[in-house]
Amino acid sequence: MSEAQMMTMKDIARELGISVSTVSRALSDSPRISAERRRMIQQFAREHNFYPNAIGEALRRSRTMPSKVIGVIVPEFTHYYFSSILTGIEEAAMSRGYYIMVALSNEQYEREARICEMFHRQKVCGVIVSQAKDTKNYDHFQKLIDTGIPIVFYDRICTGVNASLVVVDDYMGAFNAVSYLFDTGCRRIAFFGSPMQLEISKNRFNGYKDALLKHGLPFEERFVRICDNRQDAEIMAPDLFDGDYYPDAFFAVNDDTAIGILYTVKRMGLRVPEDISICGFTNGQRAVACDPMLTTVEQRGRRVGEEAVEILVDKVEGRSPLDKVEKRVVRTRLIIRGTTR
Repeated sequence: MSEAQMMTMKDIARELGISVSTVSRALSDSPRISAERRRMIQQFAREHNFYPNAIGEALRRSRTMPSKVIGVIVPEFTHYYFSSILTGIEEAAMSRGYYIMVALSNEQYEREARICEMFHRQKVCGVIVSQAKDTKNYDHFQKLIDTGIPIVFYDRICTGVNASLVVVDDYMGAFNAVSYLFDTGCRRIAFFGSPMQLEISKNRFNGYKDALLKHGLPFEERFVRICDNRQDAEIMAPDLFDGDYYPDAFFAVNDDTAIGILYTVKRMGLRVPEDISICGFTNGQRAVACDPMLTTVEQRGRRVGEEAVEILVDKVEGRSPLDKVEKRVVRTRLIIRGTTR
């Protein structure tokens, strides 16, 4: 088998007639597999030049530390949230003796797939990734997992592969924000969100809808827009005021969208928060740079990055099985400022 067609754990499992999880446990010396079976599987892997994770193997067998590099894929750098996650990743990685190699997918599936191939060639010890908005094929992620490179997803998780993940509590963040808008007198609450193929979009949308239901408010399709950036918000927001029946509040999927709504309704002569309340989701630096300052849901991006590194390094260093899927949820909190009553 050539380097371009290197053996994967799936290949070993097929050849030996066992499950992939059994192969993974045997290669990580899990006591859940008998010693005899572990030796048999490990010998087969060595004979076929397969090492599930070259750096992890070296860490377990040698006191001399090789270069330890974690690949990180960021969808975009414009959002404060992603930069705060990256800060958490770098600080946590450095404290454990690792370095990071950062690549920008620019929200493009093809670019994301090429980055994964590059990380594979560079023999990174693991990958931390938030998937691009238009990613619908997950073969590039599965290939990394099949060759023994652990993946941890953050923020935008991938439901198409079995991998560990770190997310914020998007549902409760949205539910609590919309409930607060209701408690302050709002009754016609609009929702501006991301494309619904993303799990974070579904969770925030469901939190929004369930909060309406809990408080006896009708769900109105005309108050819902797929809009997750400031430019589009400034175009779409005026359409909701075409007529006598319009929103008295907006819940937006991120701060940039909320700020676009804020400046649009102010230009229209409406007062914030007296006429319109607005709530975002992120709590980035821009939330305190607008007038009035933005009420928003804080995501705690640095903590997300730290948790992702902790999961990944435990897998690399053999403290956690490669096939163990871990899900960690970072709690959000509502930061109340001047755009709500």
